[in-house]
Amino acid sequence: MGAPTEPSEYIVQKQQRAIAELPFGNTVDQADADRGFIAALEPGTVRDAAGKVVWDTESYSFLQGTCPSSVHPSLWRQCGLTLRQGLYEVTEGIYQIRGLDLSNMTLVEGRTGVIVIDPLISEETARAGLALYRAHRGDKPVTGLLYTHSHVDHFGGAMGVTTVEDAESGRCPVLAPAGFLEHAVAENVYAGTAMGRRAAYMYGAALPRGPKGQVGAGLGQTTSTGTVSLIAPTLDITHTGQEETIDGVRIVFQITPGTEAPSEMNFHFPDRRALCMAENATHTLHNLLTLRGALVRDPHVWAKYLTESINLFAYDADVVFASHHWPTWDTERLVEYLALQRDLYAYLHDQTLRRLNQGYVGAEIAEMLQLPPAVDTAWANRGYYGSVSHNVKAIYQRYMGWFDGNPAHLWEHPPVESAKRHVEFMGGAEETLRKARVSFDNGDYRWTAQVLNYVIFADPSNAAAKTLLASTYDQLGYGAENSTWRNFYLMGAYELRNGNIGTPTTPNAPSMLAALSVDQVFDALALRLDGPRAWHEKAISDWRFTDENRIHRLELRNGVLLHYDRPDRDDLPQADVTFTLTRPTLIGVLLAGQDLGAAVQSGALAIAGDAQGFTKLVALFDEPNPDFAIVTPD
Repeated sequence: MGAPTEPSEYIVQKQQRAIAELPFGNTVDQADADRGFIAALEPGTVRDAAGKVVWDTESYSFLQGTCPSSVHPSLWRQCGLTLRQGLYEVTEGIYQIRGLDLSNMTLVEGRTGVIVIDPLISEETARAGLALYRAHRGDKPVTGLLYTHSHVDHFGGAMGVTTVEDAESGRCPVLAPAGFLEHAVAENVYAGTAMGRRAAYMYGAALPRGPKGQVGAGLGQTTSTGTVSLIAPTLDITHTGQEETIDGVRIVFQITPGTEAPSEMNFHFPDRRALCMAENATHTLHNLLTLRGALVRDPHVWAKYLTESINLFAYDADVVFASHHWPTWDTERLVEYLALQRDLYAYLHDQTLRRLNQGYVGAEIAEMLQLPPAVDTAWANRGYYGSVSHNVKAIYQRYMGWFDGNPAHLWEHPPVESAKRHVEFMGGAEETLRKARVSFDNGDYRWTAQVLNYVIFADPSNAAAKTLLASTYDQLGYGAENSTWRNFYLMGAYELRNGNIGTPTTPNAPSMLAALSVDQVFDALALRLDGPRAWHEKAISDWRFTDENRIHRLELRNGVLLHYDRPDRDDLPQADVTFTLTRPTLIGVLLAGQDLGAAVQSGALAIAGDAQGFTKLVALFDEPNPDFAIVTPD
C-alpha cells in the first residue's frame, strides 16, 4: 500500500494560474451561504440505530484551512461553501437544512405543521435535520412531503420525516412530478449495480478525506450511507400551472421532464415570493451525462425550461433556492443568475451542434469549445459537478451515438486485446514504461495515463506500471476543478494501490423494491437472464394478480424473457403453470429473497400446473456483480 504523491511543479503552477485568473475577490456567495444561519447540528455527526456513522461533517474540518496545492483553488472554495451545515432561514416561513447530506432538505411552515421538500438520501440524516428544525421552530407535525425529482438524494430519507400510514391517510400528502415512481425505481434497478459501482468512484465515499483525498462532490460533500426509503406519491403533478394548496400553503408548479432528471418539477410560492428550482439551477455546471452513468440529458430543453421559469416566476420572486447549495436573493440578482444558467446550457448545446455539423467529433469539440467570458467567470457556472469537457461529449453522444464516423473506430479490439497490441507495437512493457516516465516527468499526465493503462490491461500484474499510473492519477486529481473528476482519478489511484474496494453503498432498499410495478419486476428479471444458456429453452407461465385484477404472461423463447398482459383469447398457447398472488408477494419471492415454499404454505401464493419449467427458468438467471474491476481488467 503506497501513499499518495506530492503535487508536481506542473500542478502547483496550474493552481497558481487559477488563483490569478478567477474572480476570487467576488465573495457574494460566501455572504449568501451564511445568510439566515440559525444553528448547526452539534456535533455534525449522524449515526444509525446500530451506532454506525452515516454522516460526518467533522471529517471535513480541514477545509477551514488554507488551500493546499493538492486541490484546485476553485474546488477548495466550492467545498468550503458546501461544508456549511445547519438550519437556515430562506425567507419568512421557509427554512433549509444544509450540509447534512449531499442535498438540502427544505421546510415550509403551513397553517398547522411543516411541509418537507426533498428529505435527503437517508432516513437518519433526514430525521436529524427535522429534529434540528423542531428544536428551534417547535415540534410541528409534517403535513406534506414534496419530491422535486426522481433521484435518490431527493427522496431516500422519506421515512425519516413521515410514515406510509400518514401518507396513505391523507395526513401527509406526498406530491411528485408525473412519472416519478417509475423513473425513481427504474434507475436503481435496471442498471443500478453498475451505476452503484461507478458512483463509488464519482463520489469518492471510500476515499480518505483530506487535502490529498476526498474534499467534496461539488453538489455537497458526499453521499450519506444510512437507510434509503421511499414512500409512494399520493398526488401527481401533471402539468405546468397546476396549483395545489397544502396545509394552507399555495404552490404553483412547473413540469420540467428531461432536464436534470427524466421526472422533475420546479415550483413557486406566490404568497411568499419564493421559487424552488429543484436541481435545474444550482451553483455549478451540472451533468448532461453523469459519470456514474445515466440517460443523456437534453440541454436544449433544459435551457428552454429555464427561460420558462424566468418568465413564469422569477420576476415575482424575492428569493430562489434549490435542493443543493445556497439561495440567491433579490429579484434582479436571481433573474440574472437563472439567465446565466440558461445561457450556459444553451451555449453548450448550440455550439456543440455547430461544430458537429462541421465534421468535428465529440473529443475534438470538447477541446475547442470555450464559454463566453460572462458565462465562464460566473461562479455558479463553474464545472464542479459537470464539466464542459464531458458535457460536450454527452451532447455529441445524444445526437450521434458512440461512433464518430471513422471506419477505423467501427470495429476496434476490446480493451484487453487492444492493450496487448498497443504495448507490443510500443516495444514491450519495459520500453512503454520508460517512455511513460518521460511523459510523466514532462507533466503530460493525460498521455501517461493512456499509455500506462495499456500496460496494465495487457499485464495486470505489472507493479511498476500500477505504481506510476497511481502517481499519474494523483496529479490529474490534484489539478481537477471538477469534484467528480478528482474523485474518479483519486479512486483509481487508491484501488491501484490497495485493491478493489467494491461498492460502499447497498442498493435495493426494501421500500424501493416495494415500489416496483409488475412490469418492472419482470423487466428486472429479463435483464438477469443468461441468454446463451437459455437459447433452446421454452417456458410459459401466467401470473394472476388478485390485487390488480390482471393476468400477466411470462414467456421464454430464443433466450429472451418476454412478458405482457395476457390477451383475452382462446387460441393462445396454454401456460405450463399459473401462479396466483399479489404484487407484494411477487416482489418478495422473486427479488427480496422470501422463501417460495413459505409463501405457498401461508396461502400468499397458489400454484396450478407444472412448476418445473419455471424452476428450470430460475436456474438460468445470474447475479449482477457490484465489485467489478474498473482500473484493471479483472
